[in-house]
Amino acid sequence: MKLKFQLFIATVFLSVGCPGASAAMEDQTPLNFVFILVDDLGKKDMSIEGSQFHETPNIDSIGRRALRFERGYSACQVCSPSRAAIQTGKTPARLGITDYISLNGGNQPQKWRRNTKLLPASYASELPLKELTIAEALKQNGYTTFFAGKWHLGGDGFTPSEQGYDVNVGGYHFGTPPGGYHSPYRNPKLSDDAPGAELPIRLGKETAAFIESSAKENQPFFAMLSFYSVHGPIQCSESRFKKYQAKAETLGLVARTDPRFLLDRTQEVRQVQDHPIYAGMMEAMDDSVGFVLKAIEKSGVAENTVVIFTSDNGGVSSGDGYATSCLPMRGGKGRQWEGGIRQPYYISWPGVTIGGTTQVLATGMDFYPTILEMAGIAPNDNQTIDGISLVPVLKGKKIPERPLFWHYPHYGNQGGEPSAMMMAGDMKLIYYLEDGRSELYDVAKDIGEQNNLAESYPAKVASMLNAIKEWQGNVGARNPAPNPNYDPQNYARSMQQKQQRGMPNREKQHAAFLNSDYKPKGGWWDQRKSPKIVD
Repeated sequence: MKLKFQLFIATVFLSVGCPGASAAMEDQTPLNFVFILVDDLGKKDMSIEGSQFHETPNIDSIGRRALRFERGYSACQVCSPSRAAIQTGKTPARLGITDYISLNGGNQPQKWRRNTKLLPASYASELPLKELTIAEALKQNGYTTFFAGKWHLGGDGFTPSEQGYDVNVGGYHFGTPPGGYHSPYRNPKLSDDAPGAELPIRLGKETAAFIESSAKENQPFFAMLSFYSVHGPIQCSESRFKKYQAKAETLGLVARTDPRFLLDRTQEVRQVQDHPIYAGMMEAMDDSVGFVLKAIEKSGVAENTVVIFTSDNGGVSSGDGYATSCLPMRGGKGRQWEGGIRQPYYISWPGVTIGGTTQVLATGMDFYPTILEMAGIAPNDNQTIDGISLVPVLKGKKIPERPLFWHYPHYGNQGGEPSAMMMAGDMKLIYYLEDGRSELYDVAKDIGEQNNLAESYPAKVASMLNAIKEWQGNVGARNPAPNPNYDPQNYARSMQQKQQRGMPNREKQHAAFLNSDYKPKGGWWDQRKSPKIVD
């Protein structure tokens, strides 16, 4: 009874003139929400964003209906912190989840074995149950909730089922699919399909079935399709590989003679999108999105269903599978430059958004308050939310400018360095925790972050650095400590080996992916036959 009364008061308040009243509350029709979160997807990986190699017609269709935030950012350059921020609306530093959650704790300071100047800061190994997730907030207000795919915010006792989701398909502590991208999945939260069935297709069909069931019951819903794709291992069916290997031939990419990789400070970085297996993964994921979009249309809820599409961090141009290029942005997943944090950020709201782009700054923490306002739900009085609602922007209005902050006191597997960052307008400051140096970039004029302006604008650097440090104190940010075992001579030798041996080996390995007779290690093409996709 108390909950119904609170909902009634909120409805009356919104209907009599609250500036942020949502379309759903204005016409008394509850909005549904479908949140599509892709793992390690680069902003430039979609056709709509300019990719000439990958094919993403279903994602593109979302983008054409959505407002696309050209300066939409993830809350961190790696996965678990970004995912925690989306679930709670809080910055990762406040949550204490600032690095990917490792099952064996190998990236915690007490188990650190890498030869680095600093020991990384410690971090929380699961999303605390005390946090009110977006699913819990919606569930408290009459929504049925669904999760499919990658969770990576805790295992037993901390899965989606304990964090507000009525249905959990495949969400566990895994950061990568334990069985790869074909059945058997080896996931205790996901039953197996016939050998060779594709994981993203299964997750999309499960999401589509939930949407159809909820619509049939006239039940407002929140569905999060959280792909394991396109995280490593880089795998696709043989038929998909053959399609994109042939496309690479047609585009002249097989005969390419320019270097596929260049060394950028700590790691080699891919310079071209020509990986046929990764392109096949992109297609499988996009096909899965198609099942979801068809279910929305088929169920008759298209006019009151918001579709959100984004990624948890940048594409993997370094480390892991070295699978894509984020150019013209510098770096990629795990790194402090734009390629690591600037994401596809689409919000499609029927009757409100009609396509187009905006340069308004947006971050992963903003999804939470934005969804709540669209649903006509007020946050709890004692609830801390670091994001802001983007509803005014979606409606074509202006909002006050605000800075964005990041804090990553770790070494990324992809070459990222311990750093804190601030974005104020077009100016981005990167403050390195190893030695206190700074980089200042005008990302509107220099999206590749090649022209460091720090020496030219010392007052700007000092002002932004003071703001970073004040923000770090306010959110309780943890910092790394000196590593007593650091050996600079060994580090210099390792970098020399990377240049002399690692780079040529990487070039050879990735050129081999384009051979028409390529056969993957592990033999999943030989042992499994991927089934034809059936609508």
